[in-house]
Amino acid sequence: MTPSRIRYERLATEQTNRASRALDRLAPLRIALLMNREDRRAVLAVARVGRQIATAVEAIVAALSRGGRLFFVGAGTSGRLGVLEAAECPPTFGTPRRLVQAIIAGGPAAVFHSREGAEDDARAAARLVRTRVRPDDVVVGVSASGVTPFVRAALATARRRGTRTVLVACNPASTRGVRADVVIAPAPGPEVLAGSTRLKAGTATKLVLNTLTTATMARLGKVYGNRMVDLQPRSAKLRERAVRLIAEIAGVQRPHARRALVESGARVRVAIVMARYGWSARQAARALREVGGSLRGVLQRPRRK
Repeated sequence: MTPSRIRYERLATEQTNRASRALDRLAPLRIALLMNREDRRAVLAVARVGRQIATAVEAIVAALSRGGRLFFVGAGTSGRLGVLEAAECPPTFGTPRRLVQAIIAGGPAAVFHSREGAEDDARAAARLVRTRVRPDDVVVGVSASGVTPFVRAALATARRRGTRTVLVACNPASTRGVRADVVIAPAPGPEVLAGSTRLKAGTATKLVLNTLTTATMARLGKVYGNRMVDLQPRSAKLRERAVRLIAEIAGVQRPHARRALVESGARVRVAIVMARYGWSARQAARALREVGGSLRGVLQRPRRK
């Protein structure tokens, strides 16, 4: 769909919100309460597409388990949300930077400086997907409107290459006819500031992306219970969090946990196994490899003699 053929005035994200018609005349508290009330609609909208989110998670887990990668593709606010999600995976889940990546219209500079016209560049999207994406990957197109040419072209190109595709959009009507394996389309409704999709649409999108990555990493064993056992302890706060994790999960005192963290080379999962069983770093790492890296798999199996 070319920009000239899109009926933008019909998009829910372009409509005016009756509740905020007097926005410029409201006191700050009234604006705050109004926006909070509208933001709740974003949360409810995401709840209504839970099944589609779960289907997408299953597809992403399957792809990553086979050695594939996850790509978020978007423009403007949607693209920046994809960049943010990709950037957070290595420190949160200990993933290599190549595993979760982002492609934003206009390139890396568009993260900090708006390049609005880049969202119409379908050729650039197709070229980037052909260059970077493989058939065993998953491409998640992120578009508040659902009609962004950059995102649609990326999804179409990915599908032609045999890559699994997911569309995240906040205009259910505009997703009809989009050829994606999974369509996630929450409907948070018109924005408090008409057309400003960094608001409710952005909130709904962030909630969806949060769930996609967190659920995926939990299913891949990057989480133990609700703890980040693959975090990268590269700051004082994260080192202290790592020590607490080791102490609590392994059932040891903090000095013991701190020593295990150092001897493990700052590998939290390895340190937990070391502290629990009194093993060396090499023994702990081997035990984890034997169960595919699952901390639960090591801690719940019979202890070695």
